Amino acid sequence: MSAEVFSYESLVHAVAGAVGSVTAMTVFFPLDTARLRLQVDENRKAKSTPAILADIVKEEGLLAPYRGWFPVICSLCCSNFVYFYCFHWIKNAWLKGRLSTPSTDLIVGIAAGVINVLLTTPLWVVNTRLKLQGSKFRNADIRPTNYSGILDAFEQIIRKEGVGALWNGTFPSLLLVMNPAIQFMIYEGLKRQLRRGVPRELSSLEVFIIGAVAKAVATTVTYPLQTIQSVLRFGQFNTPKERSKLLSSLQTIKGLLVNRARRHGVLGLFKGLEAKLLQTVLTAALMFLLYEKIASGTFKVMGLSSSHYKKR
Repeated sequence: MSAEVFSYESLVHAVAGAVGSVTAMTVFFPLDTARLRLQVDENRKAKSTPAILADIVKEEGLLAPYRGWFPVICSLCCSNFVYFYCFHWIKNAWLKGRLSTPSTDLIVGIAAGVINVLLTTPLWVVNTRLKLQGSKFRNADIRPTNYSGILDAFEQIIRKEGVGALWNGTFPSLLLVMNPAIQFMIYEGLKRQLRRGVPRELSSLEVFIIGAVAKAVATTVTYPLQTIQSVLRFGQFNTPKERSKLLSSLQTIKGLLVNRARRHGVLGLFKGLEAKLLQTVLTAALMFLLYEKIASGTFKVMGLSSSHYKKR
């Protein structure tokens, strides 16, 4: 497998995935802003996504929905590059030309997700802090932060909270590798069903729909953990003092889930789901559409189109 680590084919997939995700996230970024506010600010009343965005614009200015865009895009670009590269590298090395199955896609997706989480969690911690900096919270317990940029945020977090703080939320993030794993399993499975064994390029509409369906299912199943992940990355919570870091992480996740359920009911675990689904489904659908077009176009230029589609 080591000989196949640096693969031009995997690099094409990685670049196509990174470009597609960055473009899609930029288009639908305000929806992600609404979702994050609802997850982190428990005292903010749950409203429709347009109403939340209208409140943010009214209170904080017209550009507030795009606050933190640059660090998010940097994190997303790195994260998707790593994920797409690892997913296709591991898959090709494992299958060696054989047809894939849903279980294979799931296992490969989990492996790629673990690598991605361990490498890129510090970027996501920093971008969560920067995205929420300057926000007007309903919760008075939230302390304001003052970071001048990505590098300053890294420096302040390390100096004030320790290097380990850059990996806040890693444990739920590792659990959440099921999200992209489920998403890719459903996406690849639906793609095989639509092709029915015939190596052809799917239409733009087909790719958009199956990308949306795959992400909707994955997001709904894992949403409560995504909420806890956002809270942990924001860093404003009390960590149980356990001897074991694993026990401490489990206690923290359990405590946050139970506390939110007690205060807001079971539905409180899904606060912001509407905004998340609207944002993530549209973003994923557009991302997969751009990814497929960029990748297929590149492979055609390389003269690899027919063999490439048979392998996928």
